[in-house]
Amino acid sequence: MSMSIRHALGLLARPRAEWEAIRDRRYGVVRSLFAHTAIFALVPAVAGYLGTTRTGWQIGAGGVVRLTEASALRIAVLYYLAMVVATFSVAWVIHWMRRTYGASQPLGQCYALATYTATPLFLAGAMHLQPILWLNLLVGLPVLGYTVFIFYTGVPAMMEIPQERGFLFSSAVMAFGLVALVALLAASVLLWSTGFGPSFTY
Repeated sequence: MSMSIRHALGLLARPRAEWEAIRDRRYGVVRSLFAHTAIFALVPAVAGYLGTTRTGWQIGAGGVVRLTEASALRIAVLYYLAMVVATFSVAWVIHWMRRTYGASQPLGQCYALATYTATPLFLAGAMHLQPILWLNLLVGLPVLGYTVFIFYTGVPAMMEIPQERGFLFSSAVMAFGLVALVALLAASVLLWSTGFGPSFTY
């Protein structure tokens, strides 16, 4: 079993101890990117492609709706790149804010914190194989809650700062994440209106 998978499973079972193990290995950006982000971000992208082109979904009593393969592939690639860029953006914000909260960790540690925090969300992306809104929400909301929990647990451990300061640090990064999410949604609307929207088959 690769170290990346061990860390991913460890964060699901015993997050506090696993964050300390990740911190002590002193990961760099390139190592975390290719050993973790690049692999785990494939899960939601590939599942989304297969779910929207093979399984499809129904609206009311109508027939099954699917995306064309070309449209789904374009969206899957953009989705994958967005996850990779978003992970690095969060890492950069953590690194930029670190001195404000008394931390001095290098960018590699900040990136490891960001990408391993996203692990539950990456894995939950397997639900895209069944592109049913209520089902994805049923699974996604608890996973999102657990992701927030391990992030608040990971910041003081990875940044080597007190719990109280880690809480403030985590909250500041979460605020950035919400702003970034709104910006991403706005960008999606703009792309949709300029011809990058999905193409459906019925």
